[in-house]
Amino acid sequence: MTEPSTILWTLVGVLALVALATGVLLLSRAPSPWAPALAVLRGTLQLAAISLVLSGVIRDPVWIAVALVVMFAVATTTAARRLGTLRQRLAPVALAMAAGVVGALGVVFVTGAIAFTPRYVLAVGGIVIGNAMTSATLSGRRFVELVDDRWDDVEGWLALGATPRQSTVDLVRRAVHAAMVPSTDQTRTTGLVTLPGAFVGAIFGGISPLEAGRFQIVVLAAIIAAGALVATSLTHMLGPVRTRPVPAA
Repeated sequence: MTEPSTILWTLVGVLALVALATGVLLLSRAPSPWAPALAVLRGTLQLAAISLVLSGVIRDPVWIAVALVVMFAVATTTAARRLGTLRQRLAPVALAMAAGVVGALGVVFVTGAIAFTPRYVLAVGGIVIGNAMTSATLSGRRFVELVDDRWDDVEGWLALGATPRQSTVDLVRRAVHAAMVPSTDQTRTTGLVTLPGAFVGAIFGGISPLEAGRFQIVVLAAIIAAGALVATSLTHMLGPVRTRPVPAA
């Protein structure tokens, strides 16, 4: 049971960090300086709610499946909105993320790299879905921005008889590469620059450092696999363009 004093000091620390971030953004006159603070507030409320819910369903496979479906729905909607109108982008984003999440988790659990138990399915599934959302956002936004910036080149290829897909093939590759950079750097510097959350959480949960390390490397590999599947699938679906796209705000 968490002590009241611990909760109090947690709130003090979080508020101080939010105030620091907001103050810096206000001083620098950055756009939307209050957005991080609102994000922390929303995240706090959502984590509090999900903590209460999961405490009662973490051993129930049915409710865990429901939780993962909700996570996936929210993730796909969030990523799709980052790429333009929800009606246009939801289907490709959902298909790409489904390919990435199912592909990565399928390998993890079919090979037995991580035991197929409700708590592990929820933990690894949530991590992979969250990172798949990031990959979809990064690859999709980067592709749209590249096409917009180099629209004259795309039109030139189309005028020379190239198909819509052929006219953007180089831009697709660039977008995929850009989307893979964060997960690649995270994996490459694990243990040297950062101690990932899954690793630290496993140790705090009483697992030996060796077992925690084994768990973490499987998670990192799953993130990379899902990211690669999502980025390549999404940019492949977005690749054929006939009109100049409008970058999302």
